[in-house]
Amino acid sequence: MTGADGHTDSSDAMTDGLDRLWTPHRMTYISGEDRPEGGYEKPSGCPFCLAPGRPESESLVVARGEHVFVVLNLYPYNPGHLLVCPYRHVADYTDLDGPETGELAVFTQTAMRVIRKVSSAHGFNLGMNQGGVAGAGIAAHLHQHVVPRWGGDANFMPVIGRTKVLPQLLGDTRELLARAWPS
Repeated sequence: MTGADGHTDSSDAMTDGLDRLWTPHRMTYISGEDRPEGGYEKPSGCPFCLAPGRPESESLVVARGEHVFVVLNLYPYNPGHLLVCPYRHVADYTDLDGPETGELAVFTQTAMRVIRKVSSAHGFNLGMNQGGVAGAGIAAHLHQHVVPRWGGDANFMPVIGRTKVLPQLLGDTRELLARAWPS
């Protein structure tokens, strides 16, 4: 039975013997309940199109260029997980023009340098999921993932505890990265 605190009582633990840390707030992302009417296909409902126009305190935008911007992932794999996005609502990498492609590459490099500077990342996962079948949660707007990695970051919590520990609030991470981003 689940207690008022959201934890499963040990006497009623599920048959695998694992405790559960419930994160019901993520269900809106998983189920798509927070998707705008009509989905993300149109710029009016796309969070990547809307982010640059939101107040800094709400947008999680770290840096802005002429053709692309960098924003923290709202559902990060690791602390400092950034997304490099073109301002233009375009789905496929092959649809980027030359200036967008060049600035996306430069901002990805800068993101890696900034993350190394502020959090001493040991490595990175970089990538784009092209299309829903490839794992893109928002397939209509291209975005390059920059995921910092550290030795031991895949510790027992996600493997055994099936819980991701993020030691810093997104707003604090955004402020740290934005301050370190070169002008």
